Amino acid sequence: MVLLFALIFFSCNTESKTNTTNMSDSLSVNESKSGLDTATFGAGCFWCVEAVFQRVNGVLSVVSGYAGGEVEKPTYEQVCSGATGHAEVAQITFNPNEVSYEELLEIFWHTHNPTTLNRQGNDEGTQYRSVIFYHSNEQKKIAEASKAKANASGEWREPIVTEIVPYTKFFKAESYHQNYYNQHLYQPYCSFVISPKLEKFKSKFSDKLKDVKK
Repeated sequence: MVLLFALIFFSCNTESKTNTTNMSDSLSVNESKSGLDTATFGAGCFWCVEAVFQRVNGVLSVVSGYAGGEVEKPTYEQVCSGATGHAEVAQITFNPNEVSYEELLEIFWHTHNPTTLNRQGNDEGTQYRSVIFYHSNEQKKIAEASKAKANASGEWREPIVTEIVPYTKFFKAESYHQNYYNQHLYQPYCSFVISPKLEKFKSKFSDKLKDVKK
């Protein structure tokens, strides 16, 4: 039991830091292909957010990275210190003809706890804050309406603390963070934190699932 308890408390803060090469690069809003759109969400450890949205029909790509801070091209170690102002985020490229921004937000609300300030489970710090980075005034309007609807739904006992802020820059995380869950299914954090989250997601959003190539 002691060993199992220890494994459950293994978080992405304890990920091996042997690969410290800065793979970060800034991406602009307009880099997506014509007809596609971009959403940027922070909802705790980016491994979790990436794994969820990779499985949504209409999503073409999900990239783990950092946004919302002041430091240019931050490293994972810098972001984990909590001193950069950046949040761990997933940048999602999607086809709005297949999945709408509103639908992505619905998934966002129900795949993390939006009422805990700067914390998701045992991952704690401003880098794990719940945040929506909007890419346009239309996204801002949709996000604010979606948050109000979620708050009024009664699904959470506490008020939602998710920030809704303008997107500025996104810095891609190091290569070893990309597609993390699919490549590390039996790593303790993946087994005990991400896998149960995905099962709940699949149960609630079965109509929005797609097959994922590992």
